[in-house]
Order: sequence, then structure tokens, then C-alpha cells
Amino acid sequence: MSAAPATPPGTIQQHALVGLRRAIVDGELRPGQRVNQEDVAERMGVSVAPVREALRVLEQEGQVTYRARRGYFVTELRIGDLEEIYALRQVLEARAARHALPTLDDDALDRIALAAKDCADAAEAGDVAAELEANRRFHFAILESPDQVHAMRLIRLLWDSTEAYRALYYNSPDERRAALDAHDRIVAAIGRRDPDRLVAELDAHRGRALEVLTAILARGGGGG
Repeated sequence: MSAAPATPPGTIQQHALVGLRRAIVDGELRPGQRVNQEDVAERMGVSVAPVREALRVLEQEGQVTYRARRGYFVTELRIGDLEEIYALRQVLEARAARHALPTLDDDALDRIALAAKDCADAAEAGDVAAELEANRRFHFAILESPDQVHAMRLIRLLWDSTEAYRALYYNSPDERRAALDAHDRIVAAIGRRDPDRLVAELDAHRGRALEVLTAILARGGGGG
């Protein structure tokens, strides 16, 4: 985790949270690895207190786990955990996509297109963190609508709980290309206003990620 410039006091906790998220996404902190709060604080140029508060936020999201007398660790998932999370996403995202598709106006389509382009640009540059951020914008621009507050809250929680593993998936150049192809098919389904095709393409995209991540876990690639 690279050292950061001085940060205004009002944003120190947010600064620590962003830095920790980035470290998880970049693979500096891997699943199963202990988070050394003092080391993180020193590298960020902040005190331990905002780092601890940021870790509590990440714990609520499921990204880190607290172990008594040992501290915080990046959450390590079993294959069964991952399968359960992705099964829940399938149900919730299919419902959200069908509900949101008729409401996607020109502004929403522009956001989806921009996020897809940003994904492609980040993939070309090999910037995993930027691609993950753009990928998240892409999916949530498709799924969100004003009257799906509770569904989206649950979907965000499920996404957050596997962020470290999604980073492992995007570390593969082949999978980055496959994800871009999947995005093209999803955009085409949106253009046709075809809810069945949209859900099928989202399911296929998600299923491929689960397949790759399951293989990584089976090889023991998730531990730190």
C-alpha cells in the first residue's frame, strides 16, 4: 500500500476506508491475510483510530473478519460460501433486472455505455482496480431503480462480501476479455429490451465468474 498525501481531518476515516478497499482489490491484502493496523496507518499517514473505524465498516460488509485477540483478517470464503452468495445474487439480480429494464432511459443507457467503455479501457491498461470499479458501475447502472431500495441494499452487501475474490478473477487477462464480451452481450439484450435475454446473459456472466473463482479456491489460491 503506497504512502498517501496528507488528508483533511473530516475525511480521514473515508481516506482509510478507500485505502483499505484499494489494498484488497489490488491484492495487497489477500483473503486470509491479517490486516496490521499499525502498518496500514503508517503507510497512509494517519493514526490507528480511523483505520480501526474503517475496518469496522468493512467487517459489516463482510470484507474483513474480526478474530478475538488476533485482530482483523481479510475474509476467507469456502467454496460453499461462494456458491451460496452467487445463488442469492442470481435470484435478486434477476428480479432487479426485470424490474429496472423498462425504466432505463437515455441517461441510464449513457451511464451503462460509459461504464462498459471504462471497463474496456481499464482491461486494456491492465488496471484491475479501475476495471472492478467500472464493472460495478456497469452492473448497478443496469439494476438500480428508485423503488428497489431494499433489493439493491442486499445486492450491494453480497457484492461487497466477495470483492477480494472478484479481484482474483480479474487478474486473469483471458477472464478480463471474456468479461468484456459478456458486457457486449448484456448491452445488446438491453438494446432489444428483452428481459429474458438480459437475465440469461447476466446469469451466464455471473456463472463464469463463479466457475473461475471455484477453481481458484479449489487450488487454494484464495489464501494469503
